[in-house]
Amino acid sequence: MNWLLKRWKWVLGVCVLAGVLVRGVLNAFPVVVHEVQRSFMIAEVTGTGTLDARIKTTISPKLQEVLAEVFVDVGDQVKQGQNLARLDDRELTRQVEVSEAILAAARATEERVRVDEARAAAVETQARSEHKRATDLHNARVSSQSELDKAIEQLQVAESDLARSRAATLEAQRHVSTAEKNLAYQRERLGFTWITSPYDGVITRRDHDPGGVVVPGTSLLHLVSTSEMWVSAWVDETASAALAVGQKARVVFRSDSDQVYPGTVARIGRETDRETREFATDILVEKLPPNWMVGQRADAIIETGRVEDALVIPLKFLAWRGGKAGVFAMASGKAQWREVQVGLQGVNQVEIRAGVKAGERVVAPAQPSLKQLQNGQRIRVR
Repeated sequence: MNWLLKRWKWVLGVCVLAGVLVRGVLNAFPVVVHEVQRSFMIAEVTGTGTLDARIKTTISPKLQEVLAEVFVDVGDQVKQGQNLARLDDRELTRQVEVSEAILAAARATEERVRVDEARAAAVETQARSEHKRATDLHNARVSSQSELDKAIEQLQVAESDLARSRAATLEAQRHVSTAEKNLAYQRERLGFTWITSPYDGVITRRDHDPGGVVVPGTSLLHLVSTSEMWVSAWVDETASAALAVGQKARVVFRSDSDQVYPGTVARIGRETDRETREFATDILVEKLPPNWMVGQRADAIIETGRVEDALVIPLKFLAWRGGKAGVFAMASGKAQWREVQVGLQGVNQVEIRAGVKAGERVVAPAQPSLKQLQNGQRIRVR
């Protein structure tokens, strides 16, 4: 006790100094540290979307008729030209039979008028010969004028009959042509009772069963082509300058998150959503999961560039001040702000082209919920 009383000033000073040191440590900003290193860098853009088919068709009947049979169901693989369904064809079959009978009658009529035309032509030829003979005899003053007038009259009648026969033949030919076209039309309608697949694909929906009446324009089946399946991913508009058709991509389906499927950018949308500020990018998937479904969710990662040897830091160590990119370097226990030049940006990493060197240490808040670091702020590594 005597010793403490004699040296109370020294003891008080030590306690104050210890308190200051403890307070400084406790008030220091907790951070995590990363050492800047050179590494292989891939710039990537991510987006989330759904699986869809580039070619898809709603199968609909061309006639209003009773649905007789449906030969396929959801999930069935079909080939081009394969029968998918059949409509009731009894009435249309009778209409074809009636059209065939009308055509047969028209052809019989045509044959009859052709015979009449041939007979009229023969009569006209005979009358013309008689007219010539009567004219020659009249000129030789062998026959009378009345005989010549009779020959002229017979020729005129023969010519009139021939013209009428030719007109009847032409009319009969037109009737035959009309009957043939009507028969072709009825046969085509009869063919419409068979609904076939326009291409190879998969049935994704079935909307009607046999027994009901279907009309043109209503959906009977939904068919998609499996030759070109893509993911329509929504990408932030800030990535539009880096995207191009033909870039490689990776697709991860939510139903099979452990498997990565290769793809290629096939089409880039030209309209941004006014609210989300995102645009659609279609990625053609080279291979599909075993149990794929149109509309299933998927994440797309598009490679927009790569650098073999780059200074790389995790994206969370990049900070922004006044619209400028920078980092907080660790210097004598404090955070020192440095402006940097940013290069390629990946999903979790970013390339630094100027502002820091390999081997330097940069810091970031230990928790995302903490406020942003300040230049010169005392820090402690957690």
